[in-house]
Amino acid sequence: MKYLKVSADTEVGGLAGAIAGSLRRGEDAEVVSVGAGALNQAVKAVVIAKEFLAKEGKDIAMEPRFSEVCIDNKEKTAINLHIFEILLEEAA
Repeated sequence: MKYLKVSADTEVGGLAGAIAGSLRRGEDAEVVSVGAGALNQAVKAVVIAKEFLAKEGKDIAMEPRFSEVCIDNKEKTAINLHIFEILLEEAA
């Protein structure tokens, strides 16, 4: 699984490309964000990656979960977005 850290300043097109590239290689992607701005960028990137992959006849799904991360010696709550490919029949 490919882990991708996101900040509020992350460029969504590049992140979307990294997500799509990981899925094209058969790997799931895990996008890790802390804070509202980072989560916003992460979700936008997932939407763009979904559009990229739809042109290739692929579909993806996202499963969110909480995790704890240590940043500057402080425990913070992160939101992880597990992104994986689904069969188009499952999407219907």
